[in-house]
Amino acid sequence: MTEMPELLPRSRYLFFTGKGGVGKTSLSTATAIALADAGQRVLLVSTDAASNLDEMLGITLRNSPVAVPGVPGLSVLNIDPQDAAEGYRQRVLAGMAGHSTETEQATVREQLSGACTTEIACFDEFASLLSGGSGDFDHVVFDTAPTGHTLRLLSLPQAWSGFLKDNDRGASCLGPHSGLKMQEARFNAALAALSDSTQTTVVLVARPEAGALQEAARTAVELQAMGLTRQELVVNGLFEPTDPHDSVAQAIALQARLAVEGMPEALRALPRRTVPLRPFNTVGLPALRALLDDNAAWRWPTAEAPASDTPAPAGLDALVAELAAAGKGLIMVMGKGGVGKTTVAAALALGLVRQGHAVHLSTTDPAAHLAATLEGQVPGLDVSRIDPKVETQHYIDKVMASRGKGLSPDELDLLREDLQSPCTEEVAVFHAFSRTVASARSAFVVLDTAPTGHSLLLMDATGAYHRQMTREFEGQRAAHIVTPLMRLQDPAYTRIVLVTLPETTPVSQAAALQDDLRRARIEP
Repeated sequence: MTEMPELLPRSRYLFFTGKGGVGKTSLSTATAIALADAGQRVLLVSTDAASNLDEMLGITLRNSPVAVPGVPGLSVLNIDPQDAAEGYRQRVLAGMAGHSTETEQATVREQLSGACTTEIACFDEFASLLSGGSGDFDHVVFDTAPTGHTLRLLSLPQAWSGFLKDNDRGASCLGPHSGLKMQEARFNAALAALSDSTQTTVVLVARPEAGALQEAARTAVELQAMGLTRQELVVNGLFEPTDPHDSVAQAIALQARLAVEGMPEALRALPRRTVPLRPFNTVGLPALRALLDDNAAWRWPTAEAPASDTPAPAGLDALVAELAAAGKGLIMVMGKGGVGKTTVAAALALGLVRQGHAVHLSTTDPAAHLAATLEGQVPGLDVSRIDPKVETQHYIDKVMASRGKGLSPDELDLLREDLQSPCTEEVAVFHAFSRTVASARSAFVVLDTAPTGHSLLLMDATGAYHRQMTREFEGQRAAHIVTPLMRLQDPAYTRIVLVTLPETTPVSQAAALQDDLRRARIEP
């Protein structure tokens, strides 16, 4: 029996997190609706740049609360990266007005044009909700981006509070610290709310699959270390077959039982709730209400598949043969979380190795574990990952070595202090991504990307860098500049492979991702 309607209504803040595709959006939305139906005032917040809440609820999302028709007491807010960044720029510049020159403001405006500003602006919106900006609501339910991005988001209150403490000098990529100092009290309040187990509960969502449960366990441990100690586990999509003679159904159910029975120790100590696999898409209020209501779910009408004469598409072997003909190049695998990007990327890489090519397989997803997918080494295949912590330290060491020459001890301290900014990680990851893209000049590079929202932010950073380089090298010298964006736009250099599942939301998100890439003149 589904137990989600009793999901800790005492907690003011509920965070739903987990691997892509496990059902975070469906469960967080259904829980928010259940709380509102019980008479509570609820704000549902999406922190995912690729959120599909608009499709599920049939409303247009904005950067401010929007009432949901048909659910009195429920409002929805989507933290849009671009809107948040523009609002943040205006607040910082307004705070400088009256005590800064036009030249100083122009400098800060330029500093606030990068991808780092987008991240801190999204976090600023998030922090405001935890520090008094959601006072009209009894509960705030967060539908988060897939794990890697969420861990980054939840670590930022601690990171920025530590960075700003006693720090009133210097200038980071976000402008003078005086601009950030205006937000220090807000960051500290957000950190206090997150760390308060009487206010905040983290709901770890997983499918009954080994990979999803392992990622939930890693997340549980990392969040515990951050001070987010109140956690619950929801196992979503449990399947109990009714026909004992259906061998496929019995195999799926057995695999799920073995995964749950063998879940990591970090999850065993947590309160656990279960949700059965439902025979319908969770789009629209009736379906979302039925997700947590067994009686309504059993009454749901059975859908019949429409007849189709569409021929089956070619398999992955045909795609591998087509890719191999180029002899080298970058192959980026993109899509919504949980659709199988890592599996497809690994399969493409192995296929190219079988064709006799040396291949570098890497990932931009902080939560991806390619080594676990491959379960062993393969001759001709080099496997790596862009590790944010490793890349950040590498970037700091490089900057200190190149820019630290001839500086006084005080100046060195100031430079070192500035590089402790949480934004340094975003810059370092972009540099690592750029190196990976450039390495495809002479070999095959297969790049497994983070889920859509995080990848789009990386694309934004790529575009910002391109604009910066073309401004700096205007005129004749610009002809010799090759930026990562230019490589991604070159169909002879880069192939973008979109991955989806045959389900409503993954298909619509793949179509939206295709549109976003085409606007950047990248043809998938």
